[in-house]
Amino acid sequence: MGEPQYLRYPLLPLAQSVFTLASPYTDKAAKHQSLETLQNAIRENKMAPLYHYLSHPQTGKLNASGEGGSSQSPVSSKASTAGKGQSPFQLLRRTSSINAPSILGVLGGKTDSSVGLPWDEALYKELEEENEKELAAIQKEEDEAVEKSGETEIASVQGKRAEYYAKIGDKEKSLAEFEKLLEKTHILGTRIDIVLAIIRIGLFFDDKVLVKKSIDRAQQLVESGGDWDRRNRLKSYTGLHLLTIRAHNLAAVPLLDSLSTFTSTELCPYSSIVVYATLAGAVALPRRDFKTKVVDAPEIRAVFGSASTEDRLAALSGSVSAGPGAESGVDTPPVSKPGAAVNLTTLGTASSSSAPAVSDEPEIDFTPLATLISSLYAGNYASFFKALATVESDFLSRDRYLYEHKAWYVREMRLKAYSQLLQSYRVVGLESMAQSFGVSVEWLDRDLAPFIAGRRLNCVIDRVKGIIETQRGGGKDGQYNDVVKQGDQLITKLQKYGQVVRLRGSERS
Repeated sequence: MGEPQYLRYPLLPLAQSVFTLASPYTDKAAKHQSLETLQNAIRENKMAPLYHYLSHPQTGKLNASGEGGSSQSPVSSKASTAGKGQSPFQLLRRTSSINAPSILGVLGGKTDSSVGLPWDEALYKELEEENEKELAAIQKEEDEAVEKSGETEIASVQGKRAEYYAKIGDKEKSLAEFEKLLEKTHILGTRIDIVLAIIRIGLFFDDKVLVKKSIDRAQQLVESGGDWDRRNRLKSYTGLHLLTIRAHNLAAVPLLDSLSTFTSTELCPYSSIVVYATLAGAVALPRRDFKTKVVDAPEIRAVFGSASTEDRLAALSGSVSAGPGAESGVDTPPVSKPGAAVNLTTLGTASSSSAPAVSDEPEIDFTPLATLISSLYAGNYASFFKALATVESDFLSRDRYLYEHKAWYVREMRLKAYSQLLQSYRVVGLESMAQSFGVSVEWLDRDLAPFIAGRRLNCVIDRVKGIIETQRGGGKDGQYNDVVKQGDQLITKLQKYGQVVRLRGSERS
């Protein structure tokens, strides 16, 4: 089907720079660096529409007046959000930013304007003139193609226009042009590439409804005969979208599957997809799958526990997960050094469109993530809590895809650790459990209470005796409780049905 097309734009790292600039959880140094990156990109790519969208004095999203109309948060449950039995459109209700798509929608109106993008009217006019010149040249090229060339050349020029609108950050016009191009294109591979470009535009502007509809469309196209490369790209796109709508149990499978075949560097760096897959797998997978697919995953250990390229290659070949530590069942936290992650699946390949250079990867200290997964599996809960706090501040709070659900994620990971410890004992001392997690008894009592009240934990706290007693489910007691509960619900329904029948009978008489 040929090489993938329309991969370059929009520049998704710029959306992360905008988030860093406006987030209240990033420091001044990061904000100034993001501001410089954003200004350079706007000037270099002549991005007049994006500049107006972000910085205009009245409507700019980086101004308080432009982002003032924050969306209303939908009613969402704090109970389990595993998403079982729910359609993806129902899952969209978990995110407040669904109501008002915006590049800063995940912040919920809580922006920090200490470092802003200044508005320069003269610069905007200059960029706008450059855009008009380029579009006029494209139009001239299209007119010549209509007169002298065939449909292929015309479609190529139209694709150039759609990509140019995506390059300068004009959402509406780029979407309109891509839709026109999609209608006129009959090559399956190119049609998939166009839909993937639309998905990235939706991700750039955080339009989750657009992304969901486009992923469904791309899935239909891929199932009708898409090639291997595009199928794998769609896995990464789907997993990332599911992560943004808090469907981590659905996101874990495509994200983890995409690690060994990742080529979607237009979407995010390889190190980012490793982080996303690890976080999704840690909260969503049961213990056995968590061990095999995350803790011992060669691709993850190649990044988290690598001090040299040789170690990474050994991990990718499986020798790390099959070593003495795996045989003994005892995992020690892998030692990682801050550095750039290498996408080992693309080493030695010559495809410039898919293989990122090591210098393109951000330098990240993966130690907190490595400690998080290893300590959770090994039951070292004090280290787990410390690593979880660091992961929240260093990863969840600084990534635009993870930020919106960071409080939920931290809460669910605490619940997972509590459940893992309690399921091994009938009775646990409250003070002993507090010491295991490195917290006070009072804090643990307050933290456990909502989980117990919401029936997320099957246990009771006896403060007089200072114990936590686990209530085992299943068996005859569990079956008896299920029968009583279901029978009560059936009786209630029959009573309501009887009232309706009597009412209708009286009407007929």
